[in-house]
Amino acid sequence: MPDVNPDILVWARETAGLTSEEAVKRLGLNSNKNMSAAEKLAAYEKGVLSPSRPLLLKMSQQYRRPLVAFYMKDRPAQGTRPEDFRNIPDRDPSSDILISVLVRNVRARQSAVREILVDEESAPLEFVASKSIKDGPDAVIKNIIEVTGIKREEFRAKATPELAFAYLRAKIEAVGVFVLLIGNLGSHHTAIDAESFRGFALADKIAPFVVVNDQDARTAWSFTLLHELAHIWLGASGISGKVSDVETEKFCNTVANLFFLSDGELDELKITKNTSLQEAISAIAEFARKRHVSGSMVAYGLLRKGRITVETWRAITHFFAAQWRKSRDDQKQRDQDSTGPSYYVVRRHRLGRALMHTVSRALGEGTLSHTRASQILGVKPRSVSPLLNDEPMNGRAA
Repeated sequence: MPDVNPDILVWARETAGLTSEEAVKRLGLNSNKNMSAAEKLAAYEKGVLSPSRPLLLKMSQQYRRPLVAFYMKDRPAQGTRPEDFRNIPDRDPSSDILISVLVRNVRARQSAVREILVDEESAPLEFVASKSIKDGPDAVIKNIIEVTGIKREEFRAKATPELAFAYLRAKIEAVGVFVLLIGNLGSHHTAIDAESFRGFALADKIAPFVVVNDQDARTAWSFTLLHELAHIWLGASGISGKVSDVETEKFCNTVANLFFLSDGELDELKITKNTSLQEAISAIAEFARKRHVSGSMVAYGLLRKGRITVETWRAITHFFAAQWRKSRDDQKQRDQDSTGPSYYVVRRHRLGRALMHTVSRALGEGTLSHTRASQILGVKPRSVSPLLNDEPMNGRAA
């Protein structure tokens, strides 16, 4: 088992807001004839004693940190903490707790991946934080296209929204960005609604991460991916919601829109402020279907152009959101009535090939233990080999 940096134990306790006395009680440490419970904790935090795995599991629970966080070499840099770009009214306290835990989990996994790439002497990615809002959205999407090689016509040529997303994901992961699909903390009971959390980006020059909430409509995944990728180009780590008045969020929305819809393409929709709601919904749905984008995205574009009112936009967005929730619930029922894909197929899809390849390569080179790999992948150690058995040991070059 890898050694634990004792300073990480101090960092985890302090960021959980616990004093040493409170931590002793939460962890259930007991005194013996040689050492008091408080002295035991101090010994762990000074490196005199090494915590057992059961104790680390307790710390993980009580300090509200993923287990992988305790194996980081150093405390995470303060500057990498994601900013919350969501509107205040969109923040639900119950969801925010889940989002906070999810972000912590992914940051710990990203830190572990970063260590692998640093040890391999991977070069920093020049495109991370290479642009600013002052450059304008056209310059940003142009550079994204140049670097990744994504093409609108190839995206639209895919048979389904899922295949279209897979196309974008493969191109983006090929240049060094890790793309994960995560919308819960491991069970449907902890699912995070897409209205309060769309995705987030960690704009790190060695191991940039993008997370897309897979609880959202699949037609929305691609837009979120490009939106978060714009965050990477701006060097702006952050959490995104559905709609925001924050300048950075509006800018990243525009960048994504420029890829999915060409200039003047919305003019094909003969929709005005006088068009009935039903006619507008019908036209938007067909327009969006042909382009593998969400109806809500199209409606937002019409709103920005002044073609529909705010009230109409809200009604259209509400309709498509309700339609998606019904479709999702129907799919869940079908999944219960039939045999779906295996656990490993689903897990691989959520983790992405870039992360799988990196872990597989490090295991093959002997620089990563199965325990550490299990923490990065979010599975039990015994599941690592079955999960990776179809993955070649290659990926981003060192």
